[in-house]
Amino acid sequence: MKVTALAVPEVLLIEPRVLGDDRGFFFESFHVARYAEAGIAGPFVQDNQSFSQQGVLRGLHLQWPHHAQGKLVSVVQGAVWDVAVDVRRGSPTYGQWVGAELTDRNHHQLWVPPGFAHGFVVLSETARFSYKCTAPYSSADEVSIRWDDPTLAVQWPVRTPTLSGKDAVAPLLAELPPERLPQYGR
Repeated sequence: MKVTALAVPEVLLIEPRVLGDDRGFFFESFHVARYAEAGIAGPFVQDNQSFSQQGVLRGLHLQWPHHAQGKLVSVVQGAVWDVAVDVRRGSPTYGQWVGAELTDRNHHQLWVPPGFAHGFVVLSETARFSYKCTAPYSSADEVSIRWDDPTLAVQWPVRTPTLSGKDAVAPLLAELPPERLPQYGR
């Protein structure tokens, strides 16, 4: 596999080696030793999948530090624009974002470490999205940040996405209590 650090270097783009012929394809979507060697920390304790229609935007989400999740994400079917935002207090890349197109054709994965907000928007007619998480989901600790926060200036490829009720009223990053945000280096 090829692992590339993005502009925010803790976020990694993983391009697996895909073996294909006229029958189809095969690739290794996870191998604990290879991913650990690439700096992708586990252990993974929960797998999730979501299914969404074109234009659905999920995010930006994270969990408070004591339940922070690292996420290894990929697309099983369809295509999405996937985004990670550094929200770690004291980080040299605080408030910066990176994005990548993940599709069922390129088989790319994105490693979103704990301390980063994550979101994606569906580009194809539908998409099935997969998450491997390093901590269980905790509804009491989930935090949303407004998808169109002007200080983050994420370049989404949609102007009017379909949002959940919660995401539609999410606060700006600056409105979150700073002492509750993850601390860089911890």
